[in-house]
Amino acid sequence: MAYVDAFVIPIPRKKLALYRRQARKAGKIWRELGAVEFRECVGDDLNHEGVGISFPKLARLTPGETVMFSWIVYKLRAQRDRVNAKVMKDPRIAKMMNVMAFDVKRMTYGGFRLIVDA
Repeated sequence: MAYVDAFVIPIPRKKLALYRRQARKAGKIWRELGAVEFRECVGDDLNHEGVGISFPKLARLTPGETVMFSWIVYKLRAQRDRVNAKVMKDPRIAKMMNVMAFDVKRMTYGGFRLIVDA
């Protein structure tokens, strides 16, 4: 079954255009190096109090911020490990990291095994 890296990223609204440009470039690199899918979603309908924890609370948003929900799909975890190792050594990624659109320390990230693919 597939393997998924998922991200929840608080981001200043004023940096959305920069983030989108960087994400498009990053997505091309991840796909070139073997990822099956690369998706980036910006928060649109987030305030659902009383239904679990809202994304604004989860991401600890401050005024002027929104949240990105993103994922990358791989065939297997071993393939994900190989792809990510290549990505982290890629000079195009290193160049993008010189100007970050968000605070990496506030990003939530994890790897997930797919158990249902309906």
